[in-house]
Amino acid sequence: MKASLMNTSMGNISIDNEVIAQYAGSVAMEVIGIVGMANVNMKDGLVRLLGLDDMTRGISVSISSNHKLKIDFHVIVAYGVSISAVSENLVDSVKYKIEEFTGLEIEKINIFIEGVRVID
Repeated sequence: MKASLMNTSMGNISIDNEVIAQYAGSVAMEVIGIVGMANVNMKDGLVRLLGLDDMTRGISVSISSNHKLKIDFHVIVAYGVSISAVSENLVDSVKYKIEEFTGLEIEKINIFIEGVRVID
C-alpha cells in the first residue's frame, strides 16, 4: 500500500494513493472534452476506454521525497476539441481540487492523450 503522509499538530494523516487517484479521476471526468480514462496494454499497444469503476487504472499517483504529488493521466478526449485547452483545464481543475482535498502540494501532472473518440 503506497500512501501519502502528512504530519499535523494533532498527529499523522495517511492518504492511500488509490484514494487520491479515484478522486482525481472523478475530477477529470468533470472536465469538458474528457471522454474517459484509458487502459494501455503495453504488450499489444492497445488502448481501451475504461468504465467508471475502472477509472483509477488510467491514473498513476506517486509521492516524491519532498512530499509532493506526481499524477499521470492516460485519457481519451472527444473528437473536435482543442487538446491543449482540455489539458490546461484538466491540470487547473486537478491541481486546485486535489490540493484542497488532501492538503498536499502537486509537483507535476503529466497528461498522456491515448486516443480520440467521437461522442454522440
